[in-house]
Amino acid sequence: MDLNTIWFILIAVLFIGYFFLEGFDFGVGILLPFLGKNDKERRIIINTIGPFWDANEVWLITAGGAMFAAFPNWYATMFSGFYLALFLMLVALIMRGVAFEFRSKDKNPAWRNLWDWMIFFGSLVPALLWGVAIGNLVRGVPIDANMTYMGGFWNLLNPYALLSGLAFLAIFALHGAIFLTLKTEGDTLGKAQAVAGKLWLPAVVLALLFVVASYFATDIFVRLGVNPGVIPVGAAGALLATGWLIRSRHHGWAFAMTGLTIALSTTTVFMGLYPRVMISSLNPDWSLTIYNASSSPYTLKVMSIVALVLVPIVLLYQAWSYWIFRGRIGHEHSLEY
Repeated sequence: MDLNTIWFILIAVLFIGYFFLEGFDFGVGILLPFLGKNDKERRIIINTIGPFWDANEVWLITAGGAMFAAFPNWYATMFSGFYLALFLMLVALIMRGVAFEFRSKDKNPAWRNLWDWMIFFGSLVPALLWGVAIGNLVRGVPIDANMTYMGGFWNLLNPYALLSGLAFLAIFALHGAIFLTLKTEGDTLGKAQAVAGKLWLPAVVLALLFVVASYFATDIFVRLGVNPGVIPVGAAGALLATGWLIRSRHHGWAFAMTGLTIALSTTTVFMGLYPRVMISSLNPDWSLTIYNASSSPYTLKVMSIVALVLVPIVLLYQAWSYWIFRGRIGHEHSLEY
């Protein structure tokens, strides 16, 4: 296994970590205005992700940095071609971060309601656009022989990519609802349990439609086969098992299953791409691969040494923070964050 493949795998792992961790706090933000009927309830919901949301976003920064350093042509083509969509995502993420900080600066109900809806939109837009981006990566986009994106913004909003976005949105919302069943108590816990039960079926239906559409819109199943192996099948099985676990009130296992669904689905996407990183819809020979889009072998070697030293430290710190803030949030904890 060469360094190009190793870094492709490492970037896949970073996106798995990002979607798993940021997925549940996107879901919590999406559900915030609907589960929290008064200021105290919304404060409880926000406090469940208060210690985590900004650390979760570090995974995206690290993934973007790894792409830039290991595969600069992939980074350049993707970020120039998806520029407007990624700009909208960045604005939404900034708005979301500001909302967490500004919400408690004034006790005026109108002020707090405004920022609560900013948290909602700042969570919904990235969740949707990440699905659209992944859908376009596996479907293919117009890239010429010079690795230049030849399409526009509206090329990205094709039916397949939008379906991918809706599937991401539904699974993240389900993931967030189950997270709330682990972190809240009392009325909020009951509401989260009920919403998780209602979200499971739409998530399954959208995921199924996305898989069926992938047979016609991409070459992933041509490459992986009609029986694509244990990883994609495992993702489907984990999502189906989530429904029974929710009804049985095994919330910890249900959260593990939605997390497994996200991890295995992301793995399937990268399996379908490999060794490509961006597929050209104009000519398969113009696709970007882990070889024609990569940095020099020396750069990859230095990056590997740095990653071996620093990544375990980051993982230990984040695991420690989750352990420290592992308790449930109740009305007695609904102080300003």
